[in-house]
Order: sequence, then structure tokens, then C-alpha cells
Amino acid sequence: MSLEFLITTLIVVVSPGTGALYTISAGLRRGGRASIWAALGCTVGIVPHMLAAITGLAAILHSSALAFEIIKYLGVAYLLYVAWATLRDTSVLSVEADVADRSVRQVIVEAVLINILNPKLSIFFFAFLPQFVPASAPNGLAQMLALSGVFMAVTFLVFAVYGLFAAAIRGQIVRRPAIMVWIRRSFAGAFVLLSARLALTDH
Repeated sequence: MSLEFLITTLIVVVSPGTGALYTISAGLRRGGRASIWAALGCTVGIVPHMLAAITGLAAILHSSALAFEIIKYLGVAYLLYVAWATLRDTSVLSVEADVADRSVRQVIVEAVLINILNPKLSIFFFAFLPQFVPASAPNGLAQMLALSGVFMAVTFLVFAVYGLFAAAIRGQIVRRPAIMVWIRRSFAGAFVLLSARLALTDH
């Protein structure tokens, strides 16, 4: 594993995207525990794309305009749903000591779906991993699996830091309802913008 891979991975993961945004939102809305579950869910949501890239399914997705468009617009619809749900969720106005089991399941499912319904992740892995695995490598599959594992570990750690930081300042923010309303609207708007960017993406 090269230092170049680690640096590139860190840059990619640190850059704000739907997963990071959702994890931060979970930390603000439901606290530290929820943000960890969100980070885990977003990381698990990477697995199908990683496997698709490694097995070559990403190439099929990339070559099939119809398949790409179907998955893309499912992702757009889900991001718009998340934006709508964020606007409607007023639970952030009360600080809960813990998160109920149902809420944990909801956070994980939402986080997993956010990444699963992003077809660009498959294309990203398909283009990203081969750069760090020589074509002549006798154990190329094992190397790609190892690199993918590192990518997922970095994703979880970075997202968890984002979420825990959001949770740490949550107590100060939730005592100011006007700020919480503004934050909810900002996150909802950000999810709408991300959905628009995904909708305009060409395969």
C-alpha cells in the first residue's frame, strides 16, 4: 500500500459529499451514537459498489445508459426524500440521552441507501482502484480487496469524526430554535443540490 493511495483516499473521503452530510446531520439531529451508526451505514453502503467494481459489473453499468439512468434517478428521488424528511424532522429541538432501537435501524438504513443509490461510486471504484494495482500483479484481486478495506476504514473514521463533532456542539445549538430551523433548511437545501448534481451527471 502506497503513501499516494492513503493521501488520495483521505482527500476523497474528507471532501464533503452525501454520506458526510448525512452523518453530520445525524449527529446534530440525534447525537453522537446516531452519528456513529450513520458513519457505519455509509461505510457499509460502499460495499456493493466496491464488489461491483472488482467483479467488473461497474463496466456494465458504465456501458449501459439505461441501467445507469435507472439507478441515478432512484438516487435522486431518495436524496429529495431525505431533504423532505429533514425539513419535517423537528426532533432535533429536544436533546435525547439515547437513540431508540427503531431510530438506530432508521439511521443505518437511510445511510446505507444514500451510498447504494449513488452509481458514481461504482464508477469511482472502477477508475480508482486499478491506478494502485499493477495489471501484472499476480494477486491483483487480493490487493484490490485490501485497498477497498482501507478506503472503507478511512471513510468510517472520517465520517465518525464529522458526526461526533456535530454531536459535540449539538447541545449548544439545540437551545437556539431559530438556529436549528436554519440548519434544517440548510441541510435540506444541500440534499436538494446534491440530488440536482446527481441528476445532471452523465454516465
